[in-house]
Amino acid sequence: MRIGILGYGKFGQALGGLLEEGGCAYRALDPVAPVPAEYRAPDLETLVAASEFLALAVPVGALPEALDRVAPLVGPGQIVFDVASVKVLPAKWMAERLQGPHVGVHPLFGPVSLARAERPLRTVVCAVPGHRAAADRVTGLFRSLGCEVLEQSAEDHDRLMASTHALTFFLAKGLLEMGAGADLPFAPPSFHAIQRTLDAVREDASHLFTSIQNLNPFAGEARSKLLQALQAIDQGLAGPGGGGEVPAPASLPDLGQRSPALVEARARIDDLDRELVELLARRAELSRRAGRAKAALGAPVLDPGREASLLRDRRDWARAEGLDPDVVEGVFQAILRASRQVQGPGPR
Repeated sequence: MRIGILGYGKFGQALGGLLEEGGCAYRALDPVAPVPAEYRAPDLETLVAASEFLALAVPVGALPEALDRVAPLVGPGQIVFDVASVKVLPAKWMAERLQGPHVGVHPLFGPVSLARAERPLRTVVCAVPGHRAAADRVTGLFRSLGCEVLEQSAEDHDRLMASTHALTFFLAKGLLEMGAGADLPFAPPSFHAIQRTLDAVREDASHLFTSIQNLNPFAGEARSKLLQALQAIDQGLAGPGGGGEVPAPASLPDLGQRSPALVEARARIDDLDRELVELLARRAELSRRAGRAKAALGAPVLDPGREASLLRDRRDWARAEGLDPDVVEGVFQAILRASRQVQGPGPR
């Protein structure tokens, strides 16, 4: 498959990296962002002519202009898809400008999640009436890249994103504006997930926040409902008595008759073990990435100096957490063996 990427900003680069990992040849073009020579198309005409799939990875507000430039160049059998975080307006713009097959796509991942090797990778495909075959081919492309593919209408997509993606960014933006999470010496575990969200919003392209708020037709209503709910909660807390009603304790599930504490502890351990397995899967993906980089350099899989340094650091971390360094080193010895296995053949 030959893929062209118009727009090589943060997401265009991330998509290119994912395509390369999946063994898909691609070329890219961007009027501003630098494109490495080995991937750079000399001009738009060449990019479009050489592409079975053309991914429009430009900011949402720039889509109409990009479509105007692309439309006269697209030939029969070529498929155009956008990767915007909103779908209703892009679907309208593509229908107005393109005669041939086109599809709406929203990868539910970004440069940060790809860099962290987070899995699973999910992608929403919004099929266009009259272009079912194109949607199936795009679905096959993203599945070949290791993505789980979900299909929705553009309207259903934007409704769901208004109450999830848009509200998450809205809340995070408010927290950032008030300085939440800045230079904290410590934070309770309940804040850790919020901190990760704040970090993700900080690292996203600046135009994304405006796009998902202003170009999603359902985002304004979702924000209004959220603000009304927060205001009602605030008024309840500041009600008669100077502190509002004290909420009733949350009912706890029956954790067993013989030893509720033991049952609860085991349940927590199961939850943590699941998280550990997910983290090991992410580490394995990063190890595969490292293996490909070593192969490109002609370097062996085994790097004794790096492994010795890594184990020393992990022993230091263990001591700082009050753990037995020998036990922790044993765990990481096993992890390193697994990492060498996934990096491919070579001296181990």
